[in-house]
Amino acid sequence: MAILGIDIGGSGIKGAPVDTIEGTLLAERFRVETPQPATPEAVAQGVAEVARHFHWEGSIGCGYPGVIKHGRTMSAANLDAGWIGLEAEQMLTHVTGCRVTLINDADAAGLAEMRFGAGMNNPNPVMMFTIGTGIGAAMFVNGHLVPNLELGHLEIRGKDAEDRASDRIRVEKDLSWKDWAERFNEYLAYIEKLFSPDLIILGGGVSKRFDKFGGFLRTTAQIVPAKLLNDAGIIGAAMNAVEHETH
Repeated sequence: MAILGIDIGGSGIKGAPVDTIEGTLLAERFRVETPQPATPEAVAQGVAEVARHFHWEGSIGCGYPGVIKHGRTMSAANLDAGWIGLEAEQMLTHVTGCRVTLINDADAAGLAEMRFGAGMNNPNPVMMFTIGTGIGAAMFVNGHLVPNLELGHLEIRGKDAEDRASDRIRVEKDLSWKDWAERFNEYLAYIEKLFSPDLIILGGGVSKRFDKFGGFLRTTAQIVPAKLLNDAGIIGAAMNAVEHETH
């Protein structure tokens, strides 16, 4: 089944049609810059631009960088505060003219990796982290998602973890991969203390650079890059839309 998957991020809005049976993109993904300020109205126009690029008229699955509850966006760490408490599914459906289903962006990436990628058929506790403007987190127990964890906002040294160890911070502070990995190790140690996962999957923009920093990471759990790389969020958002259509 073909669904348009869209991933809203703090720096970019990207999407592509997805074959949700095979877990593959049906066309080269299209990206627009996330507007600043990232108000609901401005971001909705970006989502609509992605849909228009593909002349899309069917359902859209959309990943959002925050908590989603019953179609409402309940947080907005890297977007405008106007998203908080918004009936965002309704708003995006109205602006695009297509039925839109929302899911937390890290949850979306995790769904894709658990079905088609590095977590496939793994019944043990698995955690997925998407590293970009912020840090998204998803957890699966016996293959089932624990939604809306938002563990990028755990406090480390008096700051949100993503304000110490996201890829945005690596770039802003011009950190070497080794120096950044030391910061991320501190975050992972906290995660392992709290959740004791058997497998950790790293996705987001840095996943394609795993060879640059993977050797510096120290975890008890097995740690691997996402097989679907930065497309996982797009694929998982589309998968989630299918689930909502069949229930």
